[in-house]
Amino acid sequence: MRESGEDYLETIYILNEKRAGVHAVDVAEALNYSKPSVTRALRLLKDGGYIEIDINNHIRLTEKGLKKASEIFDRHKTITEFWVLHGVGREKAEKDACLMEHDISDETFERISEWVEQNKKAR
Repeated sequence: MRESGEDYLETIYILNEKRAGVHAVDVAEALNYSKPSVTRALRLLKDGGYIEIDINNHIRLTEKGLKKASEIFDRHKTITEFWVLHGVGREKAEKDACLMEHDISDETFERISEWVEQNKKAR
């Protein structure tokens, strides 16, 4: 899956946590993308088995989509916390985490995650 697909899944995941009944327009607003771009991306995610869209056009993550989205969101939160614990402001840490979460290896993420857990306990 490409970075943009991961961004869509993460956004749908976050929006679904905030409220039920997420629509394409909600995703478009959250990502600041055009509605046609979002519609195309949602079609690809649906074809890939990551989302379902019901008769009311509510977007729901499938089991496969929920697994992938929660992994991406966990990476985002963990990397953000890593940078915050290193003295980076939360807003900048969030932006940097968004860039990094897609490209770092599983091994590197595991070490970051372990470091965050150890250092959160120390505080």
